[in-house]
Amino acid sequence: MHYSVHSHQRCPAIICVWAIRNPSRVRGAAGVSKRFRQAIEKYRAALLRRDSSALEQIWTDDYFFVNAAGEMLTKGQRLANLKSGATILESINEEEDLKVRIHQNTAVATSRVTIKGRYSGQPSSGQYRSIHIWIKGPTGWQLVANQLTALAAK
Repeated sequence: MHYSVHSHQRCPAIICVWAIRNPSRVRGAAGVSKRFRQAIEKYRAALLRRDSSALEQIWTDDYFFVNAAGEMLTKGQRLANLKSGATILESINEEEDLKVRIHQNTAVATSRVTIKGRYSGQPSSGQYRSIHIWIKGPTGWQLVANQLTALAAK
């Protein structure tokens, strides 16, 4: 089964199904994983700096985010929230190892993070389970979708 980068951008749900059903296609090359991890760090830094021009390049045109309140936001909505100050992140700390699965030109990353800040004007500090879905295109890794799920306090 072959998908082009453009078909992935139009249908991010296919990425999840394809990645789950094709684990044998995972590439374990250390170089690919290292470059991917660098893309994630670049993303984290851009969020903390509220660098909308960097995020414009990192997020695909059809990017979406599901926040911890279950709201789905588009790339345009996220950029507007950052520019207006409705989204301000003071810190993003990984609390457990980032797990990365690379499937050809698609990567799925999961981790547990502690975030301090606001999303869409609402306080969102706490611990979260995070999932990111990325594709590798001509300009490098781009984020298609991500979701945060709040973890219950123990």
